[in-house]
Amino acid sequence: MSASDRGSLYAVSDLHVGYPENRAIAADLHPTGPLDWLIVAGDVAERFGDIVDVLGMLAGRFAKVIWVPGNHELWTHPSDPVTERGQHRYLKLVAACRRLGVVTPEDPFPRWIDGDGVPVVIAPLFTLYDYSFRTPGVKDKETSLRLAYAAGVVCTDEHFLHAEPLDAIDDWCRQRVEISRQRLDELPVDVSTILVSHWPLVREPTDILRYPEFAQWCGTTATADWHLRYRAIAAVYGHLHIPRVTWYDGVRFEEVSLGYPREWHHQDPARARLRRILPEPALVR
Repeated sequence: MSASDRGSLYAVSDLHVGYPENRAIAADLHPTGPLDWLIVAGDVAERFGDIVDVLGMLAGRFAKVIWVPGNHELWTHPSDPVTERGQHRYLKLVAACRRLGVVTPEDPFPRWIDGDGVPVVIAPLFTLYDYSFRTPGVKDKETSLRLAYAAGVVCTDEHFLHAEPLDAIDDWCRQRVEISRQRLDELPVDVSTILVSHWPLVREPTDILRYPEFAQWCGTTATADWHLRYRAIAAVYGHLHIPRVTWYDGVRFEEVSLGYPREWHHQDPARARLRRILPEPALVR
Protein backbone atom coordinates (compact mmCIF):
# COMPACT_ATOMS: atom_id res chain seq x y z
CA MET A 1 0.00 0.00 0.00
CA SER A 2 1.11 3.53 -0.59
CA ALA A 3 2.19 5.59 2.40
CA SER A 4 1.89 9.25 3.31
CA ASP A 5 4.75 11.25 4.78
CA ARG A 6 2.76 14.49 4.91
CA GLY A 7 -0.82 15.47 5.32
CA SER A 8 -3.17 14.33 8.09
CA LEU A 9 -5.14 11.24 8.98
CA TYR A 10 -8.77 12.08 9.81
CA ALA A 11 -11.68 9.96 11.01
CA VAL A 12 -15.46 10.07 11.13
CA SER A 13 -18.25 7.57 11.74
CA ASP A 14 -22.01 7.27 12.05
CA LEU A 15 -22.81 9.67 9.22
CA HIS A 16 -26.31 8.16 8.87
CA VAL A 17 -26.95 9.96 5.61
CA GLY A 18 -30.52 8.73 5.44
CA TYR A 19 -31.19 11.95 7.36
CA PRO A 20 -31.07 14.94 4.95
CA GLU A 21 -29.22 17.06 7.54
CA ASN A 22 -26.54 14.41 7.86
CA ARG A 23 -26.29 13.96 4.11
CA ALA A 24 -25.56 17.68 3.82
CA ILE A 25 -22.77 17.36 6.40
CA ALA A 26 -21.28 14.36 4.57
CA ALA A 27 -21.37 16.30 1.31
CA ASP A 28 -19.33 19.05 2.96
CA LEU A 29 -16.49 16.83 4.21
CA HIS A 30 -13.24 17.78 2.51
CA PRO A 31 -9.54 17.19 3.12
CA THR A 32 -7.31 20.02 4.23
CA GLY A 33 -4.70 19.02 1.66
CA PRO A 34 -4.13 16.59 -1.22
CA LEU A 35 -2.39 13.96 0.93
CA ASP A 36 -4.98 13.60 3.68
CA TRP A 37 -6.42 10.18 4.47
CA LEU A 38 -9.83 9.46 5.94
CA ILE A 39 -11.07 6.65 8.19
CA VAL A 40 -14.81 5.99 7.97
CA ALA A 41 -15.63 3.86 11.01
CA GLY A 42 -19.02 2.52 9.99
CA ASP A 43 -22.71 3.40 9.85
CA VAL A 44 -22.61 5.48 6.68
CA ALA A 45 -26.20 4.46 5.91
CA GLU A 46 -28.63 1.54 5.77
CA ARG A 47 -29.31 1.40 2.04
CA PHE A 48 -26.61 -0.16 -0.11
CA GLY A 49 -26.74 2.55 -2.77
CA ASP A 50 -26.33 5.34 -0.22
CA ILE A 51 -23.30 3.63 1.31
CA VAL A 52 -21.58 3.26 -2.05
CA ASP A 53 -22.44 6.81 -3.15
CA VAL A 54 -20.99 8.42 -0.01
CA LEU A 55 -17.85 6.29 0.04
CA GLY A 56 -17.33 7.01 -3.65
CA MET A 57 -17.69 10.74 -3.05
CA LEU A 58 -15.16 10.67 -0.21
CA ALA A 59 -12.75 8.45 -2.17
CA GLY A 60 -12.78 11.09 -4.89
CA ARG A 61 -11.62 13.74 -2.40
CA PHE A 62 -9.18 12.06 -0.03
CA ALA A 63 -5.89 10.43 -0.99
CA LYS A 64 -7.04 7.24 0.74
CA VAL A 65 -10.29 6.17 2.42
CA ILE A 66 -10.34 3.31 4.94
CA TRP A 67 -13.74 1.83 5.82
CA VAL A 68 -15.05 -0.64 8.38
CA PRO A 69 -18.70 -1.72 8.48
CA GLY A 70 -21.06 -0.74 11.24
CA ASN A 71 -24.24 -2.53 12.12
CA HIS A 72 -26.38 -0.26 9.90
CA GLU A 73 -24.43 -1.14 6.75
CA LEU A 74 -25.09 -4.80 7.53
CA TRP A 75 -28.84 -4.40 7.90
CA THR A 76 -31.08 -5.85 5.24
CA HIS A 77 -33.74 -3.16 5.41
CA PRO A 78 -37.13 -3.75 3.76
CA SER A 79 -36.72 -0.50 1.79
CA ASP A 80 -33.37 -1.54 0.28
CA PRO A 81 -33.52 -3.07 -3.22
CA VAL A 82 -30.29 -4.93 -2.37
CA THR A 83 -31.60 -7.98 -0.53
CA GLU A 84 -28.45 -9.94 0.34
CA ARG A 85 -28.23 -10.84 4.01
CA GLY A 86 -25.43 -11.42 6.50
CA GLN A 87 -22.03 -12.35 5.15
CA HIS A 88 -23.27 -12.14 1.56
CA ARG A 89 -24.17 -8.48 2.06
CA TYR A 90 -20.84 -7.75 3.73
CA LEU A 91 -18.87 -9.29 0.87
CA LYS A 92 -20.95 -7.34 -1.64
CA LEU A 93 -20.01 -4.15 0.21
CA VAL A 94 -16.34 -5.17 0.19
CA ALA A 95 -16.48 -5.73 -3.58
CA ALA A 96 -18.07 -2.30 -4.09
CA CYS A 97 -15.40 -0.65 -1.94
CA ARG A 98 -12.63 -2.30 -3.90
CA ARG A 99 -14.07 -0.92 -7.13
CA LEU A 100 -13.91 2.53 -5.52
CA GLY A 101 -10.37 2.05 -4.22
CA VAL A 102 -11.58 2.11 -0.60
CA VAL A 103 -9.62 -0.04 1.88
CA THR A 104 -11.69 -2.63 3.79
CA PRO A 105 -10.98 -5.12 6.59
CA GLU A 106 -10.32 -7.71 3.88
CA ASP A 107 -7.44 -5.79 2.31
CA PRO A 108 -3.76 -5.38 3.24
CA PHE A 109 -3.36 -2.99 6.15
CA PRO A 110 -2.08 0.39 4.91
CA ARG A 111 0.92 2.03 6.56
CA TRP A 112 1.07 5.67 7.47
CA ILE A 113 4.55 7.19 7.68
CA ASP A 114 4.75 9.84 10.38
CA GLY A 115 6.85 12.98 10.28
CA ASP A 116 9.85 11.11 11.69
CA GLY A 117 9.63 8.42 9.02
CA VAL A 118 8.23 5.83 11.45
CA PRO A 119 5.55 3.52 9.99
CA VAL A 120 2.21 3.09 11.76
CA VAL A 121 -0.08 0.29 10.61
CA ILE A 122 -3.73 1.28 10.26
CA ALA A 123 -5.74 -1.87 10.92
CA PRO A 124 -9.41 -1.74 9.88
CA LEU A 125 -11.19 -4.46 11.88
CA PHE A 126 -14.63 -6.01 11.54
CA THR A 127 -15.38 -7.69 14.86
CA LEU A 128 -19.14 -7.31 15.59
CA TYR A 129 -20.48 -8.09 19.09
CA ASP A 130 -21.35 -11.21 21.07
CA TYR A 131 -23.59 -9.92 23.89
CA SER A 132 -20.69 -10.19 26.36
CA PHE A 133 -20.92 -6.51 27.41
CA ARG A 134 -23.63 -7.53 29.84
CA THR A 135 -25.05 -5.76 32.84
CA PRO A 136 -22.94 -6.70 35.90
CA GLY A 137 -24.24 -9.82 37.55
CA VAL A 138 -25.92 -11.15 34.39
CA LYS A 139 -24.14 -14.36 33.44
CA ASP A 140 -25.57 -15.41 30.08
CA LYS A 141 -26.82 -14.01 26.80
CA GLU A 142 -30.35 -15.36 27.17
CA THR A 143 -30.91 -13.63 30.50
CA SER A 144 -29.32 -10.43 29.22
CA LEU A 145 -31.62 -10.32 26.21
CA ARG A 146 -34.68 -11.13 28.29
CA LEU A 147 -33.93 -8.22 30.63
CA ALA A 148 -33.39 -5.88 27.67
CA TYR A 149 -36.73 -6.83 26.11
CA ALA A 150 -38.46 -6.39 29.46
CA ALA A 151 -36.94 -2.91 29.78
CA GLY A 152 -37.91 -2.00 26.20
CA VAL A 153 -34.26 -1.43 25.25
CA VAL A 154 -33.68 -3.58 22.17
CA CYS A 155 -31.30 -2.81 19.31
CA THR A 156 -32.93 -2.76 15.87
CA ASP A 157 -30.21 -5.21 14.81
CA GLU A 158 -32.42 -7.93 16.27
CA HIS A 159 -34.79 -7.36 13.34
CA PHE A 160 -32.55 -6.33 10.42
CA LEU A 161 -29.04 -7.74 10.99
CA HIS A 162 -28.58 -11.36 9.96
CA ALA A 163 -25.62 -13.73 10.29
CA GLU A 164 -26.30 -16.02 7.33
CA PRO A 165 -24.94 -18.55 6.58
CA LEU A 166 -24.11 -18.75 10.30
CA ASP A 167 -26.84 -19.21 12.87
CA ALA A 168 -26.31 -16.16 15.09
CA ILE A 169 -24.48 -12.84 15.36
CA ASP A 170 -22.32 -14.07 18.22
CA ASP A 171 -21.15 -16.94 15.99
CA TRP A 172 -20.22 -14.41 13.31
CA CYS A 173 -18.48 -12.29 15.96
CA ARG A 174 -16.32 -15.21 17.09
CA GLN A 175 -15.38 -15.90 13.49
CA ARG A 176 -14.51 -12.26 12.81
CA VAL A 177 -12.49 -11.91 16.03
CA GLU A 178 -10.40 -14.93 15.08
CA ILE A 179 -9.82 -13.61 11.54
CA SER A 180 -8.78 -10.23 12.91
CA ARG A 181 -6.55 -11.75 15.60
CA GLN A 182 -4.71 -13.87 13.06
CA ARG A 183 -4.02 -10.88 10.85
CA LEU A 184 -2.84 -8.72 13.73
CA ASP A 185 -0.60 -11.51 15.03
CA GLU A 186 1.23 -11.44 11.70
CA LEU A 187 2.36 -7.84 12.19
CA PRO A 188 6.02 -7.22 13.09
CA VAL A 189 6.39 -6.82 16.84
CA ASP A 190 8.16 -3.46 16.48
CA VAL A 191 5.34 -1.76 14.54
CA SER A 192 2.74 0.46 16.21
CA THR A 193 -0.88 0.41 15.14
CA ILE A 194 -4.06 2.41 14.89
CA LEU A 195 -6.91 -0.02 15.49
CA VAL A 196 -10.16 0.89 13.74
CA SER A 197 -13.48 -0.74 14.55
CA HIS A 198 -17.08 0.42 14.54
CA TRP A 199 -17.57 -1.08 18.00
CA PRO A 200 -15.31 -0.06 20.92
CA LEU A 201 -12.64 -2.62 21.69
CA VAL A 202 -13.10 -2.25 25.44
CA ARG A 203 -16.22 -2.21 27.60
CA GLU A 204 -15.51 1.04 29.50
CA PRO A 205 -16.89 3.53 26.92
CA THR A 206 -20.34 1.96 27.36
CA ASP A 207 -20.39 2.72 31.09
CA ILE A 208 -22.00 6.13 30.46
CA LEU A 209 -24.85 4.84 28.29
CA ARG A 210 -28.25 6.09 29.42
CA TYR A 211 -29.61 2.57 29.05
CA PRO A 212 -27.00 0.05 30.24
CA GLU A 213 -28.94 -2.83 28.66
CA PHE A 214 -27.84 -1.52 25.25
CA ALA A 215 -24.16 -2.27 25.95
CA GLN A 216 -24.57 -5.91 24.90
CA TRP A 217 -24.86 -4.74 21.26
CA CYS A 218 -21.68 -2.67 21.53
CA GLY A 219 -18.72 -5.02 21.33
CA THR A 220 -17.02 -8.10 22.71
CA THR A 221 -14.79 -8.76 25.70
CA ALA A 222 -12.58 -10.84 23.37
CA THR A 223 -10.88 -7.62 22.18
CA ALA A 224 -10.32 -6.11 25.63
CA ASP A 225 -6.49 -6.27 25.53
CA TRP A 226 -5.91 -5.63 21.84
CA HIS A 227 -4.87 -2.00 22.32
CA LEU A 228 -1.96 -3.31 24.42
CA ARG A 229 -1.24 -6.57 22.65
CA TYR A 230 -1.01 -4.86 19.25
CA ARG A 231 0.85 -1.73 20.37
CA ALA A 232 -1.89 0.75 19.53
CA ILE A 233 -1.15 4.46 19.64
CA ALA A 234 -4.86 5.08 19.09
CA ALA A 235 -8.10 3.13 18.81
CA VAL A 236 -10.79 4.65 16.60
CA TYR A 237 -14.44 3.67 16.92
CA GLY A 238 -18.04 4.93 16.67
CA HIS A 239 -21.44 3.36 17.33
CA LEU A 240 -22.21 4.97 20.71
CA HIS A 241 -22.88 8.46 19.31
CA ILE A 242 -20.89 9.91 22.20
CA PRO A 243 -17.96 11.63 20.44
CA ARG A 244 -15.09 12.08 22.87
CA VAL A 245 -11.51 11.13 23.70
CA THR A 246 -10.73 8.74 26.55
CA TRP A 247 -7.58 6.95 27.67
CA TYR A 248 -7.22 3.32 28.75
CA ASP A 249 -3.85 1.89 29.78
CA GLY A 250 -2.24 4.99 28.32
CA VAL A 251 -3.81 4.45 24.87
CA ARG A 252 -5.95 7.11 23.22
CA PHE A 253 -9.48 6.00 22.30
CA GLU A 254 -11.25 8.26 19.81
CA GLU A 255 -15.01 8.04 19.33
CA VAL A 256 -15.55 9.87 16.06
CA SER A 257 -19.29 9.59 15.46
CA LEU A 258 -21.57 12.26 14.07
CA GLY A 259 -24.83 10.63 15.17
CA TYR A 260 -28.45 11.53 14.51
CA PRO A 261 -29.53 15.16 14.00
CA ARG A 262 -31.32 15.22 17.35
CA GLU A 263 -27.99 14.38 18.99
CA TRP A 264 -25.80 17.01 17.32
CA HIS A 265 -28.23 19.82 16.42
CA HIS A 266 -27.40 21.81 19.58
CA GLN A 267 -23.69 21.83 18.79
CA ASP A 268 -21.82 24.59 17.00
CA PRO A 269 -22.55 23.95 13.30
CA ALA A 270 -19.18 25.43 12.37
CA ARG A 271 -17.20 22.91 14.42
CA ALA A 272 -15.01 20.41 12.58
CA ARG A 273 -16.84 17.18 11.75
CA LEU A 274 -13.63 15.28 11.08
CA ARG A 275 -11.41 14.18 13.96
CA ARG A 276 -7.68 14.39 13.33
CA ILE A 277 -5.94 11.20 14.44
CA LEU A 278 -2.45 11.87 13.08
CA PRO A 279 -0.42 13.94 13.57
CA GLU A 280 -1.59 13.45 17.13
CA PRO A 281 -3.47 16.50 18.43
CA ALA A 282 -2.30 18.12 21.63
CA LEU A 283 -4.51 16.34 24.18
CA VAL A 284 -4.64 16.32 27.94
CA ARG A 285 -5.07 12.90 29.51
